[in-house]
Amino acid sequence: MLQSASLLLVALLAALPVNADGLYTKNSPVIQLNPKTYKSLIANSNHTSLSASPLRPSLTFSLRFYAPWCGHCKNLKPAYEKAAKNLDGLAKVAAINCDDDENKPFCGQMGVQGFPTLKIVTPSKKPGKPRVEDYQGARTAKGIVDAVVDHIPNHVKRATDKDLDKWLGQNEDRPKAILFTEKGTTGALIRALAIDFLGAIDIAQVRNKESAAVSKFGITELPSLVLIPSADAEHKLYTGELKKKPITEFLSQAATPNPDASPRSVSDKPKPKSKSKSKPASKPTSVDDDAEDLKPTAQEDQDTTDPSAKPVQVPILVPQIPTLSTPESLEAACLAPKSGTCVLAILPEASEPDAALPASATEALASLAEIGHKHAQRGTHLFPLYAVPAINAGSKTLREALALADGQTVEIIALNARRGWWRRFSGADADFGAVAVESWVDGIRLGEGAKEKLPEGIVLGGEAEAEIKPEVEAEVEPEAEAVEAEAEIKAEAEEQAVEHDEL
Repeated sequence: MLQSASLLLVALLAALPVNADGLYTKNSPVIQLNPKTYKSLIANSNHTSLSASPLRPSLTFSLRFYAPWCGHCKNLKPAYEKAAKNLDGLAKVAAINCDDDENKPFCGQMGVQGFPTLKIVTPSKKPGKPRVEDYQGARTAKGIVDAVVDHIPNHVKRATDKDLDKWLGQNEDRPKAILFTEKGTTGALIRALAIDFLGAIDIAQVRNKESAAVSKFGITELPSLVLIPSADAEHKLYTGELKKKPITEFLSQAATPNPDASPRSVSDKPKPKSKSKSKPASKPTSVDDDAEDLKPTAQEDQDTTDPSAKPVQVPILVPQIPTLSTPESLEAACLAPKSGTCVLAILPEASEPDAALPASATEALASLAEIGHKHAQRGTHLFPLYAVPAINAGSKTLREALALADGQTVEIIALNARRGWWRRFSGADADFGAVAVESWVDGIRLGEGAKEKLPEGIVLGGEAEAEIKPEVEAEVEPEAEAVEAEAEIKAEAEEQAVEHDEL
């Protein structure tokens, strides 16, 4: 069965009816899968099997895990789809929506704790247990393509004058193909072709310095590809474009390539996707040490004969930001005389006991959690982010002192008790998405934007050191942060299309 050598797993949904909350349509170059099609296409693939009509073995997959509400997931979509187009024919690029109830157990078993999470899946010698690696490179099409290409398995024989005849004599009933090239490395395209024809055509690469081999096949131009249909047949020279499709057609004269797999080719009729949305979980789901061994989930083990039984759900969301639930905790963290910068999400009052937070508050918390998680993964400096619930009396005190809106709406503010300033986030049309909030947070990190003076009495137990200063806090190291932010933006802006058509 199909096992991709470097599958970048981002969001697996293409095989199913398009979810209105999903990021990828059925026409997207990104494959959309669910846990069942993941097992069929990747985890349970037997890349060593060469039985009758095996699916294309040893392919590489790129996999992305995402949530529709995630701002960074939306920002990554164009680059990810661009990577999928450039990797067409070389590796599979897929994605899975972890906000979908059906996919949550799978996301948990794969160790997803934040969004977007990118992983590269490559085959191993153990059936059902592919190697799964976290992708830590640049979030650009070029970075993703380069990483996936590096993981494509190499089934191409590096032949020389000394061992070419021996190689030609092996598996005499099997056609052979030889690429003559100046390069000392094996390119992505020839590796992908070797995977497509694995077990059907043996493929080798010979450098031009191997004069006996070059002379034997009459090679005058480089690169050149020759096909030897059988041991007693004359070889054929390929004269077309160095593109995968025409080369595949040329090699198909001698043997049929392994059939490609698609989600629709291995899955049953898709089940209707749930339209329900879940609330963020306070803790990430625990993950088995061997996450790539996709074991049955609690939901799959459940006895479904009882119609009243409810499926076990495994929420997989970015870890929540800490909560300051008492005035004392708020004072100690952010309102003491020596407290540095804090960002606070002041939550609205509940309309009734145990009522859920409004959507705007949930989005604000998710955005801050995502921003904090991103900086934690990168190891960059970021001031603390806290949630202040309405049950904290300090919440009402802050609202009144800072003349914020009534207690029915969420507010995001930054304040520095030591320096005596504060600043309010005011997103356009109450936009608390991650993109807008992160832009505001970055402005604070870089010392941009106007600040207001904290009213007297806010800093408890003492006074601020001085009036608001125009310069940015030294503790934030604005120059280093600015250089880092600028470099990141520049890298994304300079993203280029990557071609891997050369042999």
